[in-house]
Amino acid sequence: MDKVLTFSKKILKEVIDKNSIVVDATCGNGNDTLFLAQSAAKKVYAFDIQQQAIDSTLKLLQTNNCLEKCEVILDSHSNFDNYISEPIKAVVFNLGYLPNADHTITTLADTTLLAIDKFLTNLEINGRIVIVVYWGHENGKVEKEALLNHLTKLDQKEVEVLSYQFINQKNNAPFVLALEKKNNI
Repeated sequence: MDKVLTFSKKILKEVIDKNSIVVDATCGNGNDTLFLAQSAAKKVYAFDIQQQAIDSTLKLLQTNNCLEKCEVILDSHSNFDNYISEPIKAVVFNLGYLPNADHTITTLADTTLLAIDKFLTNLEINGRIVIVVYWGHENGKVEKEALLNHLTKLDQKEVEVLSYQFINQKNNAPFVLALEKKNNI
């Protein structure tokens, strides 16, 4: 069975083609941004609210000669529509905090839910949003509950929502929530 990060990349790769506009909503250390940049995607946008994350992502992209199709933006993912006007094919979130940084700076339920709803509106039909939920900290527990409460209420005729998790792991193991847009919202 695929681990959560492997699974998240696998289901993103299934929908990305040479015409795809894709987004790393929480670029962190740049690993998902690099994955997206090395995919068939036409353009990659990456967002984070921490300069340290932006710097790490830019360095990783430069090291791997992948800067040319990427735009890395110091801003909240909830403001993505200030930067992207084209329809979006795929979005990835890694919720929680930036590893090896200030753990008091985390993603928050309010801005994450706002971003997801806005991304759904701007997502192409059959486009996907993949969310890796790290919930082993206080804000993570709140965000997890808010996500599950919100996403279970989405109309299945508009969006299919999948939960992928290992249920016998200890220490609040991360899990994946995957959304696929089926109709206009």
